[in-house]
Amino acid sequence: MTGPQTTEARLVHPADPGPGSWHRDAVIYQIYPRSWADADGDGVGDLPGITARLEHLVELGVDAVWLSPFYPSPQADAGYDISDHRDVDPLFGSLADADALLARAHELGLKVIVDLVPNHTSDEHPWFAAALASPPGSPERARYVFRDGRGHGGELPPTNWSSAFGGAAWTRVVEADGRPGQWYLHVFDRRQPDLNWDHPEVRADFEDVLRFWLDRGVDGFRVDVASGLVKDPAMPDWHGPLRVQGVDADGRPHPARDQEGVHEIYRAWRRLLEEHPGDRVLVAEAWVADLDRVARYVRPDEMHQAFNFAYLLTPWRAADLRQTVAESLRANDAVGAPTTWVLSNHDVVRHASRLGTPARGGRMTGIGADDPQPDGPAGLRRARAATLLMLALPGAAYLYQGEELGLPEHTTLPDEARQDPTFVRTGGTEKGRDGARVPIPWEAGGPSYGFSASGRSWLPQPREWARYAVDAQRGVPGSTYELYRAALRLRRGRHLGRGDLRWLDAPEDVVALGNGDLVVLANTGEQPVALPGGAEVLLASDDLPGDGTLPPDTTAWLVPA
Repeated sequence: MTGPQTTEARLVHPADPGPGSWHRDAVIYQIYPRSWADADGDGVGDLPGITARLEHLVELGVDAVWLSPFYPSPQADAGYDISDHRDVDPLFGSLADADALLARAHELGLKVIVDLVPNHTSDEHPWFAAALASPPGSPERARYVFRDGRGHGGELPPTNWSSAFGGAAWTRVVEADGRPGQWYLHVFDRRQPDLNWDHPEVRADFEDVLRFWLDRGVDGFRVDVASGLVKDPAMPDWHGPLRVQGVDADGRPHPARDQEGVHEIYRAWRRLLEEHPGDRVLVAEAWVADLDRVARYVRPDEMHQAFNFAYLLTPWRAADLRQTVAESLRANDAVGAPTTWVLSNHDVVRHASRLGTPARGGRMTGIGADDPQPDGPAGLRRARAATLLMLALPGAAYLYQGEELGLPEHTTLPDEARQDPTFVRTGGTEKGRDGARVPIPWEAGGPSYGFSASGRSWLPQPREWARYAVDAQRGVPGSTYELYRAALRLRRGRHLGRGDLRWLDAPEDVVALGNGDLVVLANTGEQPVALPGGAEVLLASDDLPGDGTLPPDTTAWLVPA
């Protein structure tokens, strides 16, 4: 391999000038409250459990925490079916517990982002109960998306749309007189009716929800289904599943995704946030394939960040990674927004398993015991290398709880233990997301690996997870936990999140880049490659052989001699 080239002609992204907002280079850690730590012994994680273990995040070296929903909910979709957006479900604690968590996090220097779920409510929300009790055309029904059916007696759904969780996206109600009546839209489970965002009362209520949590001190909101609030009023049929985030043959997005009207909503929210003291942020969960369209959500008067799902889905292949990184930076730089990087979250197969499949990544809908199993050692090796590459990129980064331990997907979870509505609605053809949501291990020898003093766990943990426990890795050279700590320490100290990015000369199977004076080499191929002569290795995702080469599926951070 030739020595790294650092000519300006190969500049992809300039350094971020000035201090700017904290979010532009933050490392944000996602906590899935059900599976982080259980303080009351019922087998479900809770807010006091989170508060008790926040020091772990300080020791790890992150800047902020994002909490998945903890609001009152019948838990039909693990809390993403909300019946009250201004309270805490007793399963997770109380409002006082939420206030205590916020206070402790801020005391420790951590920002707190909470989930906002504005696309739909629970079917047990008071609004929906009122809608079902009211006639067609009533003000109560106008808050949701009710339509008459097609066919002679309205027996067919209003459109042919499918749910993102499988099955139809419409359910027919029984009217007060006992006759079959209108249909309501639910792009997810039938117990998650979609709100009508053309209704001024819906918009006003969610602005009040934002104020409620801002006044309690949250530092921002991750907006669930951010691209889906507004629907095409014509409601045309769509040939293909809702989960395919692309366009049809005529270049149109799905009628329930990425409609122009969502941007007006987020401009109003941005103005609202700016009325509050402090540096508050909005983060878009926008599953939109076109990176230029994703960047429209983070224009200067809209949101601050958008998840980079294109990067998450990129296979562990150098050419694909180079293309996604360059296109992501180009699209976001055009609107002056930071690019985000993410490899795992609560909705996807953990990257330590996903990268161990023959496809080396990409979109997956869960792995079950009867499915081909990932190559565990290869998956972990690639996951460590992929993480080290990601943390060297300029912008913000998201980590999902347990990935700092190298946790794989629970790929042998018994079907009878699964709770994801996707598994039920697809008749088990899709295993769903439970395998990424299993409670994490804290203590190798503790009950439920330290998750709960009672030993209870809402999803069963694999027996072999003792070796991944925090106390089994803390202070152990070469452990995944210590690799993350070292990478985050160097990332912060060298200001990599605010740095530039330059492509460097390297073999085809190697991603080679410069960020400031740091050289990053990620070997995605099957053969070792030569390291630059005389360079000092600051960190490597695995042991190097000492012969001046970088092994396959390994990333190294170096500084030239």
